[in-house]
Amino acid sequence: MTSRTRPLGLWMLIALVVGNMIGSGVFLLPAALAPYGAASVLGWGFTLGGALLLALVYAWLAQAMRNHGGGYGYARKAFGDGIGFVAAWSYWVSVWTANAAIAVAFAGSLGAVWPAATATPLRGAFCALGALWFCTAVNLAGVREAARMQLVATVLKLVPLVLFGVIGLGWIHAGAYRPFNPSGQPLLQTTTAVAALTLWALLGLESATVPTGVVHDPERTVPCATVIGMLIAGLTTMLACTVVIGLLPIDVLRNSAAPMAEAASRLWGPLAGIGVGVVATVSCFGALNGWVLLQAQTPLAAAQDRVFPAAFARMDRHGTPRFGLLLSSVLASALIAANYSRDLVALFTFSILLSTATCLLPYLISVLAWWRIDPGAAGLRKLVAAGALLYSAWALFGTGMESLLWGGVLVLAGLPIYAWQRYRTTLSDAADHP
Repeated sequence: MTSRTRPLGLWMLIALVVGNMIGSGVFLLPAALAPYGAASVLGWGFTLGGALLLALVYAWLAQAMRNHGGGYGYARKAFGDGIGFVAAWSYWVSVWTANAAIAVAFAGSLGAVWPAATATPLRGAFCALGALWFCTAVNLAGVREAARMQLVATVLKLVPLVLFGVIGLGWIHAGAYRPFNPSGQPLLQTTTAVAALTLWALLGLESATVPTGVVHDPERTVPCATVIGMLIAGLTTMLACTVVIGLLPIDVLRNSAAPMAEAASRLWGPLAGIGVGVVATVSCFGALNGWVLLQAQTPLAAAQDRVFPAAFARMDRHGTPRFGLLLSSVLASALIAANYSRDLVALFTFSILLSTATCLLPYLISVLAWWRIDPGAAGLRKLVAAGALLYSAWALFGTGMESLLWGGVLVLAGLPIYAWQRYRTTLSDAADHP
């Protein structure tokens, strides 16, 4: 922790977890789940269970060692620099690809309130890019300023979401859930596909473990924030998404860029739709702000250990790792620009599966790291960790071949950088110790 940075407390850390988890997924995910109908509830069940197992493992890791950089720090401690680099690089890729998806979802939500803003794919792309770079500018002002914005945004979106889910339960109709599995795929294949999509809505459960270098009393604060934040966000997201599926016809749902706003508008009138659209816009913006904060923290930790290039560790006068922050936003912008011709739902689905695939690899490595860091753990903890490991592997398979291939290419692209960094480190050490 630098002298220029005041520590983050429990409530700010819970807001970071909840704010990062409740973002674009809860508002746009029902459209991606539309082809699976009521069968999506099974996928949600597996996802919530698996996410809770992962949250517990991350909480135990935070208790076992003080760490900065989340899964990267645990991987490096357990397996050395090489695996640590793979975990850090893969997680970093997952974050900036997630930011592309969240920015796209922001554009979709804004379009529900102001249709002209996303009337064409090009306009939608410009809205997404504008939100991304505004959040980048906020984070350049410092970590605590970004955390304050995250706390406010989390409160503004959590309360309306809970109210929508509870009130909406009284308006759903059973016909919307028939047939049970409209995809026509085998139920196991459907559940696997849904689990991969819904995990996107719960990515961020590890958020509290990433900026621990700027957290007050991390051994106590990080585990509490991780488990509490995951339960709040997970249950709220599942309730809201399931209610939306029960409110809209499947043909409307699958093509809607703002399905929750569409549902509110049909039930309670245009003003309700606009109101939900505003909440969705605030939610996506808050999540984007939180993930932009994280996109520089993992490379920062790796660079401080000389595993990433030194440029990622350079701080500006606000204590912000400017290079990592700007490079991440440039890469997210490139992903948006390269795919802007797709409609918003298709671009969102592609981005979330790519982000999920690259995030699940650090999840797997983190669980394996726990086994090595805490070999004397009680039997129940080992059973939970085994479940988290199986779930991560299963969800990774469920992201699909396209996402796995693209994720593999992006991870492999980092290996030459690691080799060059190792070479420079070796030369530096030789010069210091002739």
